[in-house]
Amino acid sequence: MPISKCPPKSEPLWKAWDRKAQKNGLRHQVFAVNGDHYVGKWKDNLKHGKGTQVWRKNGAIYEGDWKFGKRDGYGTLSLSDQETGKYRRVYSGWWKGDKKCGYGIQFFGPKEYYEGDWCGNQRSGWGRMYYSNGDIYEGQWCDDKPEGEGMLRLKNGNRYEGNWQRGMKNGWGRFFHLDHGQLFEGLWVDNIAKCGTMIDCGRDEAPKPTQFPIPEVGSSPGSWGHTQPRERQNSTHSHTQPG
Repeated sequence: MPISKCPPKSEPLWKAWDRKAQKNGLRHQVFAVNGDHYVGKWKDNLKHGKGTQVWRKNGAIYEGDWKFGKRDGYGTLSLSDQETGKYRRVYSGWWKGDKKCGYGIQFFGPKEYYEGDWCGNQRSGWGRMYYSNGDIYEGQWCDDKPEGEGMLRLKNGNRYEGNWQRGMKNGWGRFFHLDHGQLFEGLWVDNIAKCGTMIDCGRDEAPKPTQFPIPEVGSSPGSWGHTQPRERQNSTHSHTQPG
């Protein structure tokens, strides 16, 4: 009796095409319909691992780690400078769930940048902010504003050390008027010194000392000077400069 053999069933073409279309491992440039493109690693059709994403709309470039389609890990975000045509670094640091989270450095301008902790794209935790006018704030942040203990050092050398709330001096703090050789210590409310004491502090070495020293308790009226607590008024800053 003759032996008959059945030919093996061939796989439908659509299965082979679908398998080839699945993005896994390292891929060269993959373009989206809006013109964005990505070069790097994939897993289950999602960006996963090291990769570079270019957004066509604003020309932004992200180079770094991805996790299931989102920026996660360490990476650098750069933007194109319209004047020079070159790319300038905007942020370098850690990401989680497509947002800045952990330690990172954000550049707001050539002479203005922040280095410190982030949470959910906002400055949160410890950080140091360098302002374009020469002022420096170092301390605690919350919701993108100074909050808690912190120090603001002004360009002229004067500084404030104390508590902050909502980006303003609030609570107990000390203001060193090093240019005049005086120290104010007391209670602050929304950048205004409400009550406290003013004493001479390094008056002999100050570049612009007051005309008269602050009299000691019990001194004669003839030796009194007329000094008032002075606080520098800072202009509002677009990047939450403390007052």
